Amino acid sequence: MINNSHRQTITFISRTPPYGSDRAQLCLDTALAAAVFDQEINYVFYSDGVLQLLNNQNADAIDCKTLRNITETLGLYGIKNIFVDRGSLQQRDIHEDDLATAVQFIDAERLAEIIDKSHAVFNL
Repeated sequence: MINNSHRQTITFISRTPPYGSDRAQLCLDTALAAAVFDQEINYVFYSDGVLQLLNNQNADAIDCKTLRNITETLGLYGIKNIFVDRGSLQQRDIHEDDLATAVQFIDAERLAEIIDKSHAVFNL
């Protein structure tokens, strides 16, 4: 039986595009590592991080791993709280049906609540 009394809520905010730096992959890897230790994980796509979820990505030409299946990977590790900032989508003229996967859409107020209830926040 797992003792949840020591379980903490950790929020990861992925705010960089999927390619051009290793920050998106670093955010993902860190969240997956935390999930292995049975922590409550929130994963938020914010700012340019929403670009990680676009359909039809193919990073073969730049010899990188495609991150479009990122939410499937998160799910495999038991991370179910996957959020996308609706304002970030609107600023980039991205529509919900442009995304490769189903996520929970939140506004700035809900994001502030998530951050406030977290024991730790990683902003990458």
